[in-house]
Amino acid sequence: MALSYKKLWKLLIDKDLKKKDLQRLAGISSASVTKLGKNENVNTVILEKVCRALDCDIGDIVELN
Repeated sequence: MALSYKKLWKLLIDKDLKKKDLQRLAGISSASVTKLGKNENVNTVILEKVCRALDCDIGDIVELN
């Protein structure tokens, strides 16, 4: 099974945000945003920062494929 961040990108669209906005709001590096875009592994601390920035739960941004 692999993780997919498709829900994250849909949420950004719904909130009218760009990847650069996510990077700034969550305080994460561009490398982390790139990893998310490629469905690569990221630290849970990164996912927590994203959830806090977007005021959502982990299930709102990640799904198992």
